[in-house]
Amino acid sequence: METASRPETALGQRLRQLRQQRDWTLAQTAEACGVARSTLSKIENAQMSPTYDVLLRLADGFAVDVSELFTPAAHALGAARRSLTRAGEGQPHRARGYAHRLLCTDLAHKHMEPFVSRITVHLDDAPEDWSRHAGEEFIYVLAGHVRVFTEFYAPADLGPGDAYYLDSRMGHRVVSLNADDAEVLWVATHPRTRGELIDPA
Repeated sequence: METASRPETALGQRLRQLRQQRDWTLAQTAEACGVARSTLSKIENAQMSPTYDVLLRLADGFAVDVSELFTPAAHALGAARRSLTRAGEGQPHRARGYAHRLLCTDLAHKHMEPFVSRITVHLDDAPEDWSRHAGEEFIYVLAGHVRVFTEFYAPADLGPGDAYYLDSRMGHRVVSLNADDAEVLWVATHPRTRGELIDPA
C-alpha cells in the first residue's frame, strides 16, 4: 500500500495511461517524446525518477503540462481561470539533487510551471552535467544559499530574497552552498519543442 502512494508510482501509472489512451507502444512514445525506450520502461515501472528535463520532454511528446504527467488537470483552457495551492500542498517529485513540489497543478495548458524546490545537491557533490531545455526560468531563493552555474556566465551566489532569470537553452545547474539544503521558488516556461533523444539512466 505504501508503494502505491510514491510519486514515482503515480508518474509511472499516469505515463502508461497517457500512452494507452493514444494506443502508443513504448517505441512510439520514445519517438514522440525524444526519450529512450528503456528510460520510459523504467519510469512506468517506478524504477527511476526522471529529471525535470525528461519531464519536459514527456510533457512535450504527450502535449500536456508537466503537472498533468502525475494527475489529469481538472480545468482546461478558458477565461478567468484560477488555481489555489495551500501551504504544504502540491505534487511532489524527486529527482537527482532536487525535491520538487509542483504548484497549481489543476490547470491544463499553462504557459509556465511554478514549483518550490529543495536543493539537496551540495557544492562538494554536484554533478558536472548541465540541465538544458527550451524555455526560460525564474529562480527566487526562499531559504539557504545557492550557487547558479551557467554555461556562459560566471557562477552567481544567491541568498534569501535574491532572484535569477535565465534562458533555459543555456546549460545550467543550481547547488546548495551550505551543509543544509536550500529552498527556492522556481518558475519555468515549457514551450512545446522537441530535442535530441536522451537517456539519463
